[in-house]
Amino acid sequence: MKLTILHDDITEQDVDAIVNPANSYGFMGGGVAEAITKAGGEEIELEAASQAPIPLGSAIITPAGTLRCRHVIHSPTVEQPGGNSSPGMIVEATMAALHCADENQLARIAFPGLGAGVGGVEKEQAAKAMLETIANFKPKFLQEIILVDTDEEMVIAWKNLFYGGKKGQN
Repeated sequence: MKLTILHDDITEQDVDAIVNPANSYGFMGGGVAEAITKAGGEEIELEAASQAPIPLGSAIITPAGTLRCRHVIHSPTVEQPGGNSSPGMIVEATMAALHCADENQLARIAFPGLGAGVGGVEKEQAAKAMLETIANFKPKFLQEIILVDTDEEMVIAWKNLFYGGKKGQN
């Protein structure tokens, strides 16, 4: 499975699905979720909320509205909107999103930094939780994961862990 790390906007990615670090209610009012709704349309939030509650450790898939991708995978990193996340919740959310992608036979998905924005987890801890979970996942269909964020510190945290601090990698 190929892993790519980018400093870019997740809503602009040409992939099968992007991952939304959701809450259990499916409300998309802040952080990455708000950016996804603004770029792709309110129908994404309406569909996510209609499938709620989304338990921690699970994920749902919705159409992507007007985004370039085909789907949005909503994987809760918090139960309550605006709540605090943890490295354990990030592991669960990452694994749930990977399983959801594989079950839906998706080849390419993009993740933002899970739990490191509104969720309040330190970027290095979030990066470690995500990368270790991705490394331990055994896909059937998934071929590429793109870690993408507009927050340069999140991108640096991924790169430092993945490349061991080597410069010039993407």
